[in-house]
Amino acid sequence: MSYRSRSSRAALFDDLEEGGLRTSSSYSRDINERDNDKAAESLHERVTFLKKLTGDIHDEVESHNRLLDRTGNDMDASRGIMSGTMDRFKMVFEKKTNRRMCGLAASFVVSFLLIYYLIRVLRYFTQS
Repeated sequence: MSYRSRSSRAALFDDLEEGGLRTSSSYSRDINERDNDKAAESLHERVTFLKKLTGDIHDEVESHNRLLDRTGNDMDASRGIMSGTMDRFKMVFEKKTNRRMCGLAASFVVSFLLIYYLIRVLRYFTQS
């Protein structure tokens, strides 16, 4: 055997150690680096997804806050209108003649609704 063939054999079988393969440090380092790169990429994808998700949640919360603010403002405006209407009704009912007039108007409305309902009922039974 020549020295050259012996050195190539030694290089080929140098990684064998008592029946098992011994990994070289550069190969192990490459595998670890690939695993780290995959883990870092996976972590980056998760962070990107979570960042996007929190941005969407923030936008949704801001939208709901604007809706609630508008609803609150509308409720305040309608409360102001209702209190003005109630003040006017109080002024109307303070005088006895105005109370009688409102009672008369209410009785006309009730009478109209009663007659309307009776006509609808009679019309239903005559068509059947």
